[in-house]
Amino acid sequence: MVITDFLERNAREFGDDICLVEVNPERKESRRVTWREYELIESTSPEYYRNEISWQIFDEKANRFANLLLSRGVKKGDKIAILLMNCLEWLPIYFGILKTGALAVPLNFRYTSEEIKYCINKADVNILVFGPEFIGRVEAISEEISKTRLLYFVGENCPSFAEDYSIATSNCSSRKPNIILDEKDDAAIYFSSGTTGFPKAILHNHESLAHSCRTEQAHHGQTRDDVFLCIPPLYHTGAKMHWFGSLLAGSKAVLLKGTSPDVILETASKEKCTIVWLLVPWAQDILTSLDLGKLKLSDYELTQWRLMHIGAQPVPQSLIRRWFEYFPDHQYDTNYGLSESIGPGCVHLGVENPHKVGAIGIPGYGWEVRIVDEDFCEVPKGHVGELAVKGPGVMTCYYNDPEASAAVLRGSENEWLLTGDVAQIDEDGFIWLVDRAKDVIISGGENIYPVQIEDFLSAHPKIKDVAVIGLADDRLGEIVAAIIESIPGVECTEDEINEFCKQLPRYKRPRKLIFADVPRNPTGKIEKPKLREMYGAVGLVAQQNKA
Repeated sequence: MVITDFLERNAREFGDDICLVEVNPERKESRRVTWREYELIESTSPEYYRNEISWQIFDEKANRFANLLLSRGVKKGDKIAILLMNCLEWLPIYFGILKTGALAVPLNFRYTSEEIKYCINKADVNILVFGPEFIGRVEAISEEISKTRLLYFVGENCPSFAEDYSIATSNCSSRKPNIILDEKDDAAIYFSSGTTGFPKAILHNHESLAHSCRTEQAHHGQTRDDVFLCIPPLYHTGAKMHWFGSLLAGSKAVLLKGTSPDVILETASKEKCTIVWLLVPWAQDILTSLDLGKLKLSDYELTQWRLMHIGAQPVPQSLIRRWFEYFPDHQYDTNYGLSESIGPGCVHLGVENPHKVGAIGIPGYGWEVRIVDEDFCEVPKGHVGELAVKGPGVMTCYYNDPEASAAVLRGSENEWLLTGDVAQIDEDGFIWLVDRAKDVIISGGENIYPVQIEDFLSAHPKIKDVAVIGLADDRLGEIVAAIIESIPGVECTEDEINEFCKQLPRYKRPRKLIFADVPRNPTGKIEKPKLREMYGAVGLVAQQNKA
């Protein structure tokens, strides 16, 4: 099966059931449109904007867009880029692209005009679909990119340099296009985080996408009674592939615009959400608000909430211990994955293994793992090496980049993916992430893994978030520096942290403490390249002089 088969099955069998809800607490305006588009349901609060669509409308919208694309000459292998904030149109557009045999190319909403242009050129994009938040950025490059590409605008007040998506699709057939798809057909191009320069274009086929559905449901047991709260951006593999479990189960999902603790808990309560995927900062904020008394669990109806899971970055053990204090009945899972391995799930903790919190877990459904040395030979259990994964979700390649592909794909059929993560397997077969290979600090000849120090410091009751990087040092090569974001309104001193760090071996103790915000990208990863740039040798001296 290809992934569009799941959508079409849901439309046949559960057509009138609601599948997607969009909630935007910050949007005050509301409008009612025809039921064939979607029905607007207003809550008692005028600031609680809510929209929803059924499986049948979802599938019809995807078909309309697919038929529009085909009428404009789109064929198998063409590439259609999506530059939208999370909204009800996002997934129907994505599936409409797939139904034509073209490739969906989701773009990061933080990209600048130049990055948008780079990705469009890198992926050989034929059409760009964008929303109102990106008018300025697209307009800046519109003359260059529109010479050979179509531009579709999703929203009100379409700019003159683009075509209105709603008008263009309104007269298109809602019937399924007659395009035969195979699981080995190319399906999507995702872009890497781009932490070492411009992002790489990651090519996946339909088999990858379909397998991610099965993996997600195998791990979290979605049924038609579940309601999944989706907060992260859909352009990222993590959010979409977790939603794929809802797709396979035929269950409802809520797209929430907003990450504040009160908005998350209010939405989980109002929408009766049973599964919530959080990033570390959001979980930290919820716990901090509960600790400070800014939120009270008794104000919400959360008894239906059965599973909280986290992915996209290392998870401090102390955070999950605190979470269980407030939510003792929750199931918990950690999800590990890369865009190159179709997002989360190639390794996961498993809801049955809370005693192993701190590990990233065991091989996911349909996946194999190895810990290897530089020659791709397995290291003995307990030894540190690079994590490699194998499964149906491994990317085909980096698109149009054979050199980069060869650097990470191994095996006779390129079936093994080197993740770039340093890890080890314990005596029980659980995998522990040590650090990113490129983030390892070498100080006085000792390898120091920042994640281990971050995990230790996260247990301090006054620390909200922490990042550890290496700073250049004439004598030791590098020293450990900790950027510490303390809990708002709580004084945290250098002496306190230094005293706390006496529990660490001397060579692991931070030599430099910097009290500042910890920057994270939209998927929750600490932006360490930015921190190195900010607090490198020159930047640190400048900061000290300013102080």
